[in-house]
Amino acid sequence: MSTTRWGDALVRYPAGRAHAYRAAGLWGTATIADELHRVARAHPDRDAVVVVDGRATYRELDQRTDALAAGLAGLGLRPGDPVLFQVSNTLAAVVAWYGVLKAGLVPVATLAAHRGHEVSAISRQVGAVAHLVETGGKFDLVGFAVDQARDHPTLRHVLVVGDDPRGVGLDALAAGADPPRARERVAVIQAGIDPDDVAVFQLSGGTTGVPKVIPRLHAEYWYNAAAYASSWGWTPDTRVAHLIPIVHNAGVVCALHAPHSVGGALVLGTPDLDVSLPLMAAEGVTHALIGQGHFGAVDHPRFDGAVAALTQVVLSGAKIPPRLFDFFERRGTWSGQLFGMGEGLFLTTRPGAPRTARAETVGTVLSAHDEVRVLEPGAETPVPDGEVGELCCRGPYTLPGYFAAPEHNARAFTSDGFYRTGDLAALRLIEGERYVSIEGRIKDLINRGGEKINAEEVELLLLRHPRVSAAAVVAMPDRRLGERTCAFVVVDGERLTLEQVQRHFAGLDVAKFKWPERVEHLSELPRTLVNKIDKKRLQARISETLAAEQGAGGGPVPAGPAPTGPGGGPA
Repeated sequence: MSTTRWGDALVRYPAGRAHAYRAAGLWGTATIADELHRVARAHPDRDAVVVVDGRATYRELDQRTDALAAGLAGLGLRPGDPVLFQVSNTLAAVVAWYGVLKAGLVPVATLAAHRGHEVSAISRQVGAVAHLVETGGKFDLVGFAVDQARDHPTLRHVLVVGDDPRGVGLDALAAGADPPRARERVAVIQAGIDPDDVAVFQLSGGTTGVPKVIPRLHAEYWYNAAAYASSWGWTPDTRVAHLIPIVHNAGVVCALHAPHSVGGALVLGTPDLDVSLPLMAAEGVTHALIGQGHFGAVDHPRFDGAVAALTQVVLSGAKIPPRLFDFFERRGTWSGQLFGMGEGLFLTTRPGAPRTARAETVGTVLSAHDEVRVLEPGAETPVPDGEVGELCCRGPYTLPGYFAAPEHNARAFTSDGFYRTGDLAALRLIEGERYVSIEGRIKDLINRGGEKINAEEVELLLLRHPRVSAAAVVAMPDRRLGERTCAFVVVDGERLTLEQVQRHFAGLDVAKFKWPERVEHLSELPRTLVNKIDKKRLQARISETLAAEQGAGGGPVPAGPAPTGPGGGPA
């Protein structure tokens, strides 16, 4: 299957750069499914995945995913068909991921927390043919998938992890498969797939509307993960703990594909520390990625036992509290930082980086072929080292364009193909090497525990309330998640309570982590001299308000039930 399936919706890497990446040995000539099969043959009896309620060796994972792929093909799904994923951190989710890839299908990495507002638009944009969900949980994802399929132009199948008559169960699809025949069928499917074709659709934190779709290709996506594993010196003995959502760019690259690229093990937990820390302790994890939402884990009574075998910990989120580096250094555990994005670029402070670089920057590029520039915002002029500008990048795993978004791509890339990240950064010279420090962002985003919330999207949703005449959304500081969403509103009539605002968002079927978690009322929104809403003043106002409340014995706790998010995480 060639990339022509996607037509002009897919922006291809320029031929010269693609040739250079392959000639340098960065991009391979195999699909992700074939890469997994190769590793499974080399390490058949090693742990591939361990979860609270089960585990699978590479041989078992390879055979189970072959069987599922054969069942999916028998259902009539064809290579290239997009499949929406809404699953949590389970062994079944990992089997589903690789099974879908082995069938030649394209996972679409929506979050389990997404609802109709997001899923409907994303599904129609990519032409999703199937929706894969799981049973259990407080929200009926199976019923949601059935509802989404009504009047949908392409959705034909509801696939279910678990047992529910409203969809097709994955266990039933895989049951009774003959291993040699399933392997043969997978091999035939994979032989027809171009390694430079779309493997996965990831989603952006975007600044306009619902998330933008990020096409990740087989060769570049596997290289991204393999380079990440190499940067930390991973081996088949590496055991990687991961607690944030697995079907998310950070989860797929750092926790799933990366350890599997070297024959290592994924120890897959959940955001619940009471569940995950005992699992980490029992499995002797050697590496862990800790995101903003788990910075407080070091205070948990079971944390020391969980990290007894830990040799590396990577911290990712907003500015890392110095006490975290101090904590790990006291116990002799190497610690560093990661900055990543679904669009591609990874920056890491890998082993050997000076203490100052590890504590105060997000490091250097993952690949020698990554190119980073810090430009004057809105221009293409580089700023001098040490000065703040917009971080821009291109390279062997950074997208050359969003899917089916030509107008947005015209703004999101420089004239020579560098992606404008929207992050403010500076290049700092430390011991003769340039490191990147993140200094803020241009894009109007709230970073809630690693999940990027588009302020404009939330503002437009607020304005759909019949009594809201003006709205502005800003980030308010939060000890656990880094930031939460504060909405400043101008209303007609009586003030709106937080509960009323959240009911409004529930009625619009918006993912819960996007709901405002505090509402402030104003008679009018402050404006700058050029008549734009002055968000700096609003940001200062809410920070001062929270500081005063804390000083008076209160705190930044919303006056109502705070919505739960998807767990948060980097990239």
